[in-house]
Amino acid sequence: MPHDIVVGIDGSAEGLSAAHWAAQEARRRGTGLSVVHVWRHHARPAPYVPMDSSEHEWAEQLLREAMDSVRAAHPGLRITGRLVCEATVAGLLDAAADADLLVLGSRGLTAAGGFLLGSVSQRVVGRSARPVVLVRAGRSAADEHLPATDGVAPEEIPKTPYRQVVLGLQMDHPCDALIEFAFDAARRRGTGLRVVHAFRPADRPVPDPSVPLMSVAGEGPPPVPRPQVQAPVDVEGTVAAVLRPWRDKYPTVPVTKTVTEGRPAAVLVRAAHDAALLVVGRRGADHQLGAHTGPVAHAVLHHAACPVAVVPHD
Repeated sequence: MPHDIVVGIDGSAEGLSAAHWAAQEARRRGTGLSVVHVWRHHARPAPYVPMDSSEHEWAEQLLREAMDSVRAAHPGLRITGRLVCEATVAGLLDAAADADLLVLGSRGLTAAGGFLLGSVSQRVVGRSARPVVLVRAGRSAADEHLPATDGVAPEEIPKTPYRQVVLGLQMDHPCDALIEFAFDAARRRGTGLRVVHAFRPADRPVPDPSVPLMSVAGEGPPPVPRPQVQAPVDVEGTVAAVLRPWRDKYPTVPVTKTVTEGRPAAVLVRAAHDAALLVVGRRGADHQLGAHTGPVAHAVLHHAACPVAVVPHD
């Protein structure tokens, strides 16, 4: 039985964008939406709380305004609200413990051209046992669709084809949960899935630094080569083999593959430029050690313009 989608709001524009994205995703999945606002009581009221309001009253108002906005845009969707008085990260993780998905907002562009992830979002992504989607401020339902033709009314946008879903696939540890999440996201949107795998070029043989160099030809042991990575044609075959059972399970999802040399994060950011959703994985970690997103997930969360889904896996 599908569980509700949980979205965390905080009164910001990015939080509201996340709430509307989550509402649209709940419609696609046929579930309800739980709007959660986590707040904390302070000995002295926080500076952002109006003088004529208590912290609890202010938290209630923020939650009510977000729910009213989502209800107005998504009539008929089952929406519930929840106030949680707890540390922000722990409160969000607890609220999403039984959810299919947790959705959060991510702040706008910095002067350097990257997105501000925020410490809360980063820690939640690194610790969540559930998939987490981060949505930029200003994103709307129309942004997931291909450009509408002239004369198409805003209410007809859902009939416009969706942009592709992009999956970043690591071949050293392909994960079923990650691949299925991406295929399912493409199926629900009626769009194609672009699977991207980036690999480093093959290394040339180099001497083992522990072996002294010999000045006379033929003396001493030969240079020890570094392990060779697969050739591009071999990588293509491996990717195709990994995807074969999923293509059989999701026969209506058109799949394209991009296998290329390069830095995975940079390749994925370019590939997701016109995507509806970018899906990447995150290795599970001991929560006692703190947040761990991995270098690729960390980079795309800061630089990909489309919503990014981070799926934890073993």
